[in-house]
Amino acid sequence: MILHFIFVVQEEEREKRQFEFEYVKKMSKFYKVWLKEKFGNDYEVQCDEMVTSPRGIFQRLDTHVLVRDHEQRGKDIYHFYLTHFKPWWTDCTCEGYHAENFGMVFWQTPKEPNDTLFLAEKNCTTVSHELIHEQLRIAGHKKFIHDVHDVWTKHFYEQLEFDQYGEDFQKTDGKPVFLTMNTSQLDL
Repeated sequence: MILHFIFVVQEEEREKRQFEFEYVKKMSKFYKVWLKEKFGNDYEVQCDEMVTSPRGIFQRLDTHVLVRDHEQRGKDIYHFYLTHFKPWWTDCTCEGYHAENFGMVFWQTPKEPNDTLFLAEKNCTTVSHELIHEQLRIAGHKKFIHDVHDVWTKHFYEQLEFDQYGEDFQKTDGKPVFLTMNTSQLDL
């Protein structure tokens, strides 16, 4: 199985967002380990950029364009798009979207350069949210949408801590490099 992370970046911002892409490359390696540990799924992980040019209002880049890109790249590969725009339609409160072998999230840019904690808190957590949806769907979990959203709500309204991981991909109580949803409350 292949999990392909695609960092969607506007051409004019590509250079200034290189730090984020470097984080995405590390994050993709982290999720390879995390998915194997949590769900027993061993993915070959790939990571690259999709550089976009300015478009007219009627050619706006949105979910349908990425779904078409996913189909052209091969529907048997799990493509995960990290986008610079919010999807017009989403089925998740984290501004993401998931379907069979397809995921996307709105990737937020930190205000301060090189802010790894921001990337972990705002982006890595939403990536885990969408990945968990797909992992539970693959496993035949009947309430794979509802159960993930219940835990997500607990993170924000009941102070359920996100799982913290360090640079070595191991759980840590120190400053995290990666944050994921807490899976202990899911029936895995």
